[in-house]
Amino acid sequence: MNQKNIPYYAVIFTSTQTEKIKGYQEMAELMENLAKMQDGFLGVDSVRSEIGITVSYWTTLEAIKNWKQQSEHLLAQKKGRNKWYSWYNVRICKVEREYEFNGL
Repeated sequence: MNQKNIPYYAVIFTSTQTEKIKGYQEMAELMENLAKMQDGFLGVDSVRSEIGITVSYWTTLEAIKNWKQQSEHLLAQKKGRNKWYSWYNVRICKVEREYEFNGL
Protein backbone atom coordinates (compact mmCIF):
# COMPACT_ATOMS: atom_id res chain seq x y z
CA MET A 1 0.00 0.00 0.00
CA ASN A 2 1.32 3.44 -0.86
CA GLN A 3 1.62 5.89 1.99
CA LYS A 4 -1.68 7.49 2.94
CA ASN A 5 -2.50 10.57 4.96
CA ILE A 6 -1.69 9.74 8.56
CA PRO A 7 -3.59 8.84 10.66
CA TYR A 8 -5.86 6.30 9.01
CA TYR A 9 -7.44 3.03 10.12
CA ALA A 10 -6.70 -0.62 9.43
CA VAL A 11 -9.20 -3.46 9.74
CA ILE A 12 -7.28 -6.70 10.28
CA PHE A 13 -9.35 -9.79 9.44
CA THR A 14 -7.64 -13.05 10.44
CA SER A 15 -9.36 -16.34 9.64
CA THR A 16 -9.22 -20.08 9.17
CA GLN A 17 -11.44 -21.73 6.59
CA THR A 18 -13.60 -24.81 6.58
CA GLU A 19 -13.19 -27.35 3.80
CA LYS A 20 -16.32 -25.95 2.10
CA ILE A 21 -14.77 -23.12 0.11
CA LYS A 22 -16.76 -23.35 -3.13
CA GLY A 23 -17.65 -19.79 -4.17
CA TYR A 24 -15.26 -18.21 -1.66
CA GLN A 25 -12.73 -16.81 -4.13
CA GLU A 26 -15.44 -15.27 -6.29
CA MET A 27 -17.02 -13.62 -3.25
CA ALA A 28 -13.64 -12.34 -2.04
CA GLU A 29 -13.01 -10.71 -5.43
CA LEU A 30 -16.51 -9.21 -5.45
CA MET A 31 -16.03 -7.79 -1.95
CA GLU A 32 -12.67 -6.25 -2.86
CA ASN A 33 -14.15 -4.62 -5.96
CA LEU A 34 -17.15 -3.38 -3.97
CA ALA A 35 -14.92 -2.04 -1.16
CA LYS A 36 -12.95 -0.03 -3.74
CA MET A 37 -16.16 1.87 -4.54
CA GLN A 38 -16.86 2.81 -0.90
CA ASP A 39 -16.19 6.29 0.44
CA GLY A 40 -13.12 6.23 2.66
CA PHE A 41 -11.53 3.06 1.24
CA LEU A 42 -7.76 3.39 0.85
CA GLY A 43 -6.53 -0.10 -0.08
CA VAL A 44 -6.21 -3.74 0.89
CA ASP A 45 -3.49 -6.35 1.47
CA SER A 46 -4.33 -10.04 1.70
CA VAL A 47 -2.58 -13.40 2.05
CA ARG A 48 -3.91 -16.89 2.66
CA SER A 49 -2.14 -20.07 3.70
CA GLU A 50 -3.26 -22.11 6.71
CA ILE A 51 -4.43 -18.81 8.18
CA GLY A 52 -5.72 -15.93 6.07
CA ILE A 53 -5.00 -12.31 6.85
CA THR A 54 -6.69 -9.45 5.06
CA VAL A 55 -5.99 -5.87 6.06
CA SER A 56 -8.18 -3.14 4.63
CA TYR A 57 -7.36 0.54 5.08
CA TRP A 58 -9.89 3.31 5.67
CA THR A 59 -9.90 7.07 6.24
CA THR A 60 -12.28 7.04 9.23
CA LEU A 61 -14.08 4.81 11.69
CA GLU A 62 -17.33 5.99 10.10
CA ALA A 63 -16.18 4.61 6.71
CA ILE A 64 -15.47 1.25 8.38
CA LYS A 65 -18.91 1.24 10.03
CA ASN A 66 -20.58 2.01 6.68
CA TRP A 67 -18.67 -0.80 4.95
CA LYS A 68 -19.65 -3.29 7.66
CA GLN A 69 -23.34 -2.40 7.10
CA GLN A 70 -23.21 -2.44 3.27
CA SER A 71 -25.94 -4.85 2.07
CA GLU A 72 -23.83 -7.11 -0.16
CA HIS A 73 -21.09 -7.18 2.47
CA LEU A 74 -23.69 -8.26 5.07
CA LEU A 75 -24.60 -11.19 2.80
CA ALA A 76 -20.92 -12.14 2.42
CA GLN A 77 -20.47 -11.98 6.22
CA LYS A 78 -23.41 -14.34 6.71
CA LYS A 79 -22.08 -16.82 4.13
CA GLY A 80 -18.66 -16.63 5.76
CA ARG A 81 -20.03 -17.53 9.20
CA ASN A 82 -22.34 -20.27 7.87
CA LYS A 83 -20.06 -21.84 5.28
CA TRP A 84 -16.47 -20.68 4.72
CA TYR A 85 -14.92 -19.86 8.09
CA SER A 86 -14.28 -22.09 11.07
CA TRP A 87 -12.85 -19.10 12.99
CA TYR A 88 -12.15 -15.42 12.49
CA ASN A 89 -11.01 -12.38 14.40
CA VAL A 90 -11.41 -8.70 13.50
CA ARG A 91 -9.18 -5.95 14.86
CA ILE A 92 -9.57 -2.25 14.10
CA CYS A 93 -6.46 -0.16 14.59
CA LYS A 94 -5.47 3.45 14.16
CA VAL A 95 -2.29 3.83 12.08
CA GLU A 96 -0.27 6.76 13.33
CA ARG A 97 3.01 6.05 11.59
CA GLU A 98 4.27 3.93 8.72
CA TYR A 99 7.44 3.30 6.81
CA GLU A 100 8.69 0.78 4.28
CA PHE A 101 11.83 -0.62 2.72
CA ASN A 102 12.11 -1.31 -0.99
CA GLY A 103 15.51 -2.83 -1.67
CA LEU A 104 15.13 -2.74 -5.46
